[in-house]
Formats: sequence, structure tokens, C-alpha cells
Amino acid sequence: MNLRPALFWDTDVNKIDLQKHRAFVIERITTRGRVEDFRELMKYYGRDVVRDVLLNARYLDKRTLAFCSLIFQVPKTEFRCYKLAQSNPEHWDY
Repeated sequence: MNLRPALFWDTDVNKIDLQKHRAFVIERITTRGRVEDFRELMKYYGRDVVRDVLLNARYLDKRTLAFCSLIFQVPKTEFRCYKLAQSNPEHWDY
């Protein structure tokens, strides 16, 4: 798999083990990558692995969550990040 160094600015791309660090790679590419990066990710890991990792992610921004919900046809309420956000409401802005 070809990793764009711009996505992994904080780590050495050559030291990333794609199996050992797959949750990190999948989350980073999904939240910050391009559509081409996501397609390559799906080819490399497979739909089921990517879906399972993203369902168990602790944080996904609202746009990424909506995208993943649509692509994998899973309700937003099934994602771990959604459940965590609901259990930790933000402070009211007066």
C-alpha cells in the first residue's frame, strides 16, 4: 500500500507496520485522506476490516462519521464514537 507522507506528518512512514498499526492507518486515512486514499485503503484491508475498525474508533468528526455511516450502511448510533459523544455532552454556550 502506498502511504502519502503528508497524511503521516507526525510519524516516519517507513516505520509504520500496516498490520500492527492498522487502526491508526485506517483512522488517519479516513479522516484526513482523499477519496483515492480511501479506495486504496479499502482494496488493501477489505471492507469488513475497515468497517470494524471505524465502528470501534474512539473519535470521528461529524463529517467523517456521516460518510462512514453512508458507505457502510450502518446507522450512526452503532459507532463507538457516537456513543461516547452522547455520554459526554459539551458545556452549554451562553
